[in-house]
Amino acid sequence: MKRMLSGIKPSGQLTLGNYIGALRNFVKYQDDYELFVFVANLHCITVPQDPAQLKKNLKDCIAIYLACGLDPEKCTLFLQSDVLEHAQLGWIIDCNTYLGELNRQTQFKDKKAKGETNLTAGLYTYPCLMAADILMYDADYVPVGADQKQHVELARDVAERFNNRLGDTFVVPEPVVAEVGAKIMSLSDPTKKMSKSENDDKGCIILLEDIAITRKKIMSAVTDSLAYVRFDPENQPGISNLLTIHSAISGESIDSIVARYEGKGYGEFKKEVAEVVCTEIQKLQDEYKRVIESGIIEKVLEDGANKAQRIARKKLNKVQRKLGLDIFRK
Repeated sequence: MKRMLSGIKPSGQLTLGNYIGALRNFVKYQDDYELFVFVANLHCITVPQDPAQLKKNLKDCIAIYLACGLDPEKCTLFLQSDVLEHAQLGWIIDCNTYLGELNRQTQFKDKKAKGETNLTAGLYTYPCLMAADILMYDADYVPVGADQKQHVELARDVAERFNNRLGDTFVVPEPVVAEVGAKIMSLSDPTKKMSKSENDDKGCIILLEDIAITRKKIMSAVTDSLAYVRFDPENQPGISNLLTIHSAISGESIDSIVARYEGKGYGEFKKEVAEVVCTEIQKLQDEYKRVIESGIIEKVLEDGANKAQRIARKKLNKVQRKLGLDIFRK
Protein backbone atom coordinates (compact mmCIF):
# COMPACT_ATOMS: atom_id res chain seq x y z
CA MET A 1 0.00 0.00 0.00
CA LYS A 2 1.33 3.44 -0.91
CA ARG A 3 2.05 5.84 1.94
CA MET A 4 0.58 9.34 2.28
CA LEU A 5 1.43 12.05 4.80
CA SER A 6 0.01 15.44 5.63
CA GLY A 7 -0.47 17.83 8.52
CA ILE A 8 -2.11 21.09 9.51
CA LYS A 9 -0.50 24.00 11.31
CA PRO A 10 -3.06 25.12 13.94
CA SER A 11 -1.59 28.55 14.68
CA GLY A 12 -5.24 29.64 14.92
CA GLN A 13 -8.58 27.90 14.97
CA LEU A 14 -9.25 25.64 11.98
CA THR A 15 -11.39 27.06 9.20
CA LEU A 16 -13.82 25.98 6.53
CA GLY A 17 -10.89 26.22 4.12
CA ASN A 18 -8.98 23.63 6.17
CA TYR A 19 -12.04 21.40 6.25
CA ILE A 20 -12.72 21.49 2.51
CA GLY A 21 -9.14 21.62 1.31
CA ALA A 22 -7.67 19.04 3.68
CA LEU A 23 -9.69 17.37 6.42
CA ARG A 24 -12.48 15.84 4.33
CA ASN A 25 -9.93 14.46 1.90
CA PHE A 26 -7.89 12.88 4.73
CA VAL A 27 -10.92 10.81 5.66
CA LYS A 28 -11.22 9.52 2.09
CA TYR A 29 -7.51 8.78 1.83
CA GLN A 30 -7.32 6.63 4.99
CA ASP A 31 -9.04 3.74 3.19
CA ASP A 32 -6.75 3.84 0.17
CA TYR A 33 -3.32 4.64 1.64
CA GLU A 34 -1.16 4.04 4.68
CA LEU A 35 -1.97 7.48 6.04
CA PHE A 36 0.05 9.56 8.50
CA VAL A 37 -1.56 12.79 9.71
CA PHE A 38 0.15 15.05 12.24
CA VAL A 39 -0.48 18.31 14.04
CA ALA A 40 2.35 20.60 12.86
CA ASN A 41 2.88 22.41 16.14
CA LEU A 42 6.59 23.17 15.60
CA HIS A 43 5.59 25.21 12.56
CA CYS A 44 3.23 27.28 14.72
CA ILE A 45 6.03 28.98 16.63
CA THR A 46 7.68 30.61 13.61
CA VAL A 47 5.61 33.59 14.79
CA PRO A 48 4.86 34.49 18.44
CA GLN A 49 2.00 32.53 20.03
CA ASP A 50 0.08 32.85 23.25
CA PRO A 51 0.96 29.56 25.01
CA ALA A 52 -2.50 28.97 26.51
CA GLN A 53 -4.25 29.66 23.21
CA LEU A 54 -1.79 27.52 21.28
CA LYS A 55 -2.38 24.61 23.64
CA LYS A 56 -6.13 24.91 23.09
CA ASN A 57 -5.70 25.13 19.32
CA LEU A 58 -3.62 21.94 19.31
CA LYS A 59 -6.18 20.01 21.32
CA ASP A 60 -9.00 21.34 19.16
CA CYS A 61 -7.10 20.35 16.03
CA ILE A 62 -6.71 16.69 16.99
CA ALA A 63 -10.32 16.62 18.23
CA ILE A 64 -11.49 17.95 14.86
CA TYR A 65 -9.33 15.36 13.07
CA LEU A 66 -11.23 12.67 14.95
CA ALA A 67 -14.60 14.41 14.61
CA CYS A 68 -14.18 14.53 10.82
CA GLY A 69 -13.86 10.75 10.74
CA LEU A 70 -10.15 10.02 10.91
CA ASP A 71 -9.86 6.59 12.53
CA PRO A 72 -6.77 5.78 14.65
CA GLU A 73 -7.23 2.14 13.60
CA LYS A 74 -6.81 3.13 9.95
CA CYS A 75 -4.26 5.97 10.13
CA THR A 76 -1.50 7.29 12.37
CA LEU A 77 -2.29 10.55 14.19
CA PHE A 78 0.40 12.33 16.17
CA LEU A 79 1.78 15.60 17.45
CA GLN A 80 4.89 16.71 15.54
CA SER A 81 6.84 17.73 18.65
CA ASP A 82 6.29 14.29 20.21
CA VAL A 83 8.64 12.84 17.58
CA LEU A 84 11.96 14.56 18.26
CA GLU A 85 13.49 13.17 15.09
CA HIS A 86 11.60 15.78 13.06
CA ALA A 87 13.72 18.61 14.41
CA GLN A 88 17.00 16.73 13.94
CA LEU A 89 16.26 15.75 10.36
CA GLY A 90 15.06 19.33 9.85
CA TRP A 91 18.58 20.56 10.65
CA ILE A 92 20.11 18.05 8.27
CA ILE A 93 17.75 19.24 5.52
CA ASP A 94 18.73 22.83 6.38
CA CYS A 95 22.30 21.88 5.58
CA ASN A 96 21.30 20.38 2.24
CA THR A 97 19.12 23.28 1.03
CA TYR A 98 20.44 26.26 -0.91
CA LEU A 99 19.74 29.87 0.05
CA GLY A 100 18.32 30.50 -3.40
CA GLU A 101 15.69 27.83 -2.81
CA LEU A 102 14.62 29.42 0.47
CA ASN A 103 14.62 32.90 -1.04
CA ARG A 104 11.98 31.72 -3.48
CA GLN A 105 9.61 30.42 -0.80
CA THR A 106 6.39 32.40 -0.90
CA GLN A 107 5.48 33.04 2.73
CA PHE A 108 8.74 34.70 3.75
CA LYS A 109 8.89 36.69 0.51
CA ASP A 110 5.35 37.97 0.99
CA LYS A 111 5.87 39.03 4.59
CA LYS A 112 9.13 40.75 3.73
CA ALA A 113 7.51 42.54 0.79
CA LYS A 114 4.77 43.83 3.10
CA GLY A 115 7.46 45.42 5.27
CA GLU A 116 6.82 43.21 8.28
CA THR A 117 9.57 43.42 10.89
CA ASN A 118 10.98 40.99 13.48
CA LEU A 119 10.71 38.07 11.07
CA THR A 120 12.30 34.99 12.61
CA ALA A 121 14.92 32.64 11.22
CA GLY A 122 12.34 29.88 11.73
CA LEU A 123 9.94 31.59 9.34
CA TYR A 124 12.73 31.64 6.76
CA THR A 125 13.83 28.02 7.17
CA TYR A 126 10.56 26.27 8.06
CA PRO A 127 10.26 24.83 4.50
CA CYS A 128 13.29 22.68 5.42
CA LEU A 129 11.45 21.32 8.45
CA MET A 130 8.42 20.70 6.27
CA ALA A 131 10.62 18.78 3.84
CA ALA A 132 11.92 16.74 6.78
CA ASP A 133 8.35 16.04 7.91
CA ILE A 134 7.64 14.54 4.49
CA LEU A 135 10.91 12.72 3.79
CA MET A 136 11.08 11.16 7.27
CA TYR A 137 8.25 8.78 6.45
CA ASP A 138 9.06 7.96 2.82
CA ALA A 139 5.71 9.41 1.80
CA ASP A 140 4.74 8.58 -1.76
CA TYR A 141 2.03 11.25 -1.81
CA VAL A 142 1.43 14.53 0.02
CA PRO A 143 -2.04 16.14 -0.26
CA VAL A 144 -1.66 19.92 -0.31
CA GLY A 145 -3.56 23.06 -1.21
CA ALA A 146 -2.63 24.72 -4.48
CA ASP A 147 -0.53 27.32 -2.64
CA GLN A 148 1.45 24.66 -0.72
CA LYS A 149 2.66 22.67 -3.71
CA GLN A 150 5.92 24.66 -3.61
CA HIS A 151 6.87 22.97 -0.34
CA VAL A 152 6.55 19.49 -1.80
CA GLU A 153 8.66 20.59 -4.75
CA LEU A 154 11.42 21.61 -2.33
CA ALA A 155 11.20 18.22 -0.60
CA ARG A 156 11.52 16.54 -4.00
CA ASP A 157 14.57 18.61 -4.91
CA VAL A 158 16.30 17.88 -1.60
CA ALA A 159 15.51 14.17 -1.81
CA GLU A 160 16.86 13.86 -5.33
CA ARG A 161 20.00 15.83 -4.43
CA PHE A 162 20.66 13.66 -1.37
CA ASN A 163 19.98 10.42 -3.27
CA ASN A 164 22.31 11.44 -6.10
CA ARG A 165 25.08 12.32 -3.70
CA LEU A 166 24.88 9.51 -1.13
CA GLY A 167 22.77 6.78 -2.68
CA ASP A 168 19.13 5.77 -2.35
CA THR A 169 17.86 7.28 0.93
CA PHE A 170 14.55 9.10 0.46
CA VAL A 171 11.40 8.38 -1.50
CA VAL A 172 10.72 11.32 -3.85
CA PRO A 173 7.15 12.44 -2.98
CA GLU A 174 4.36 13.51 -5.32
CA PRO A 175 1.98 16.36 -4.44
CA VAL A 176 -1.76 15.67 -4.60
CA VAL A 177 -3.99 18.73 -5.14
CA ALA A 178 -7.76 18.29 -4.88
CA GLU A 179 -9.66 19.19 -8.04
CA VAL A 180 -12.45 21.06 -6.21
CA GLY A 181 -12.01 23.21 -3.14
CA ALA A 182 -8.24 23.07 -2.91
CA LYS A 183 -8.18 26.80 -2.23
CA ILE A 184 -11.13 28.45 -0.50
CA MET A 185 -11.08 32.23 -0.63
CA SER A 186 -12.04 34.89 1.92
CA LEU A 187 -15.72 35.80 2.02
CA SER A 188 -14.89 39.48 2.44
CA ASP A 189 -12.07 39.62 -0.12
CA PRO A 190 -12.36 36.70 -2.56
CA THR A 191 -9.05 37.57 -4.16
CA LYS A 192 -7.31 36.31 -0.99
CA LYS A 193 -7.20 32.86 0.56
CA MET A 194 -9.48 32.20 3.55
CA SER A 195 -6.97 32.25 6.37
CA LYS A 196 -7.09 31.87 10.12
CA SER A 197 -4.12 34.25 10.37
CA GLU A 198 -5.80 37.17 8.63
CA ASN A 199 -7.24 39.90 10.86
CA ASP A 200 -10.62 39.71 9.16
CA ASP A 201 -13.32 37.89 11.11
CA LYS A 202 -15.95 38.47 8.41
CA GLY A 203 -14.01 36.69 5.69
CA CYS A 204 -13.09 33.51 7.56
CA ILE A 205 -15.45 30.78 8.78
CA ILE A 206 -14.12 29.13 11.94
CA LEU A 207 -15.24 25.52 12.32
CA LEU A 208 -16.03 25.90 16.03
CA GLU A 209 -17.74 29.30 15.93
CA ASP A 210 -21.45 29.78 16.59
CA ILE A 211 -23.56 28.56 13.66
CA ALA A 212 -25.51 31.84 13.59
CA ILE A 213 -22.24 33.70 13.00
CA THR A 214 -21.33 31.37 10.15
CA ARG A 215 -24.70 31.92 8.51
CA LYS A 216 -24.37 35.68 8.84
CA LYS A 217 -20.91 35.66 7.26
CA ILE A 218 -22.13 33.77 4.21
CA MET A 219 -25.14 36.01 3.77
CA SER A 220 -22.78 39.02 3.97
CA ALA A 221 -20.20 37.56 1.58
CA VAL A 222 -18.86 39.99 -1.03
CA THR A 223 -20.26 39.32 -4.50
CA ASP A 224 -20.66 41.76 -7.44
CA SER A 225 -23.20 43.83 -9.37
CA LEU A 226 -23.69 41.43 -12.29
CA ALA A 227 -26.66 39.77 -10.57
CA TYR A 228 -26.39 36.27 -12.05
CA VAL A 229 -24.84 33.09 -10.69
CA ARG A 230 -21.94 32.01 -12.86
CA PHE A 231 -18.57 30.40 -12.25
CA ASP A 232 -16.09 33.03 -13.40
CA PRO A 233 -13.23 33.42 -10.89
CA GLU A 234 -11.72 36.36 -12.75
CA ASN A 235 -14.82 38.53 -13.10
CA GLN A 236 -17.01 37.09 -10.32
CA PRO A 237 -14.58 35.81 -7.67
CA GLY A 238 -17.09 36.06 -4.79
CA ILE A 239 -19.84 34.06 -6.48
CA SER A 240 -17.27 31.59 -7.82
CA ASN A 241 -15.93 31.06 -4.31
CA LEU A 242 -19.43 30.36 -2.95
CA LEU A 243 -20.04 27.93 -5.80
CA THR A 244 -16.79 26.14 -4.98
CA ILE A 245 -17.76 25.90 -1.30
CA HIS A 246 -21.24 24.57 -2.11
CA SER A 247 -19.95 22.01 -4.60
CA ALA A 248 -17.16 20.79 -2.33
CA ILE A 249 -19.53 20.15 0.58
CA SER A 250 -22.70 19.03 -1.22
CA GLY A 251 -20.99 16.98 -3.92
CA GLU A 252 -23.18 18.61 -6.57
CA SER A 253 -21.31 19.80 -9.64
CA ILE A 254 -20.79 23.52 -10.11
CA ASP A 255 -22.48 23.34 -13.52
CA SER A 256 -25.57 21.79 -11.93
CA ILE A 257 -25.78 24.48 -9.25
CA VAL A 258 -25.36 27.25 -11.84
CA ALA A 259 -28.12 25.76 -13.99
CA ARG A 260 -30.55 25.66 -11.03
CA TYR A 261 -29.98 29.34 -10.32
CA GLU A 262 -30.43 30.65 -13.83
CA GLY A 263 -32.52 33.81 -13.59
CA LYS A 264 -32.44 33.86 -9.78
CA GLY A 265 -30.80 36.40 -7.48
CA TYR A 266 -27.83 36.21 -5.16
CA GLY A 267 -29.93 36.29 -1.97
CA GLU A 268 -31.59 32.95 -2.65
CA PHE A 269 -28.28 31.42 -3.71
CA LYS A 270 -26.52 32.60 -0.55
CA LYS A 271 -29.30 31.12 1.60
CA GLU A 272 -28.73 27.72 0.04
CA VAL A 273 -24.96 27.95 0.46
CA ALA A 274 -25.45 28.97 4.10
CA GLU A 275 -27.77 26.02 4.71
CA VAL A 276 -25.37 23.54 3.14
CA VAL A 277 -22.41 24.87 5.13
CA CYS A 278 -24.21 25.27 8.46
CA THR A 279 -25.71 21.78 8.32
CA GLU A 280 -22.27 20.29 7.70
CA ILE A 281 -20.54 22.31 10.40
CA GLN A 282 -23.25 21.56 12.96
CA LYS A 283 -22.67 17.82 12.47
CA LEU A 284 -18.93 18.38 12.88
CA GLN A 285 -19.39 20.42 16.07
CA ASP A 286 -21.64 17.77 17.60
CA GLU A 287 -19.04 15.10 16.94
CA TYR A 288 -16.26 17.38 18.22
CA LYS A 289 -18.05 17.71 21.56
CA ARG A 290 -18.39 13.94 21.79
CA VAL A 291 -14.64 13.49 21.16
CA ILE A 292 -13.69 16.08 23.79
CA GLU A 293 -15.95 14.47 26.38
CA SER A 294 -14.68 10.96 25.59
CA GLY A 295 -11.13 11.65 26.84
CA ILE A 296 -9.52 9.61 24.04
CA ILE A 297 -7.20 12.29 22.67
CA GLU A 298 -4.20 11.57 24.92
CA LYS A 299 -4.24 7.84 24.13
CA VAL A 300 -4.61 8.49 20.39
CA LEU A 301 -1.61 10.84 20.40
CA GLU A 302 0.51 8.50 22.53
CA ASP A 303 -0.12 5.52 20.26
CA GLY A 304 0.42 7.60 17.15
CA ALA A 305 3.70 9.08 18.39
CA ASN A 306 5.03 5.63 19.30
CA LYS A 307 4.35 4.28 15.82
CA ALA A 308 5.65 7.38 14.07
CA GLN A 309 8.81 7.47 16.17
CA ARG A 310 9.75 3.89 15.31
CA ILE A 311 9.71 4.79 11.63
CA ALA A 312 11.36 8.18 12.16
CA ARG A 313 14.22 6.76 14.24
CA LYS A 314 15.00 4.16 11.57
CA LYS A 315 15.05 6.79 8.83
CA LEU A 316 17.16 9.25 10.84
CA ASN A 317 19.69 6.52 11.65
CA LYS A 318 20.00 5.72 7.95
CA VAL A 319 20.52 9.38 7.05
CA GLN A 320 23.14 9.89 9.75
CA ARG A 321 25.04 6.77 8.68
CA LYS A 322 25.12 8.04 5.10
CA LEU A 323 26.45 11.42 6.24
CA GLY A 324 29.15 9.88 8.45
CA LEU A 325 27.65 11.32 11.65
CA ASP A 326 27.48 7.98 13.45
CA ILE A 327 30.83 6.52 14.53
CA PHE A 328 29.88 2.94 15.38
CA ARG A 329 26.49 2.28 13.75
CA LYS A 330 26.94 0.62 10.35
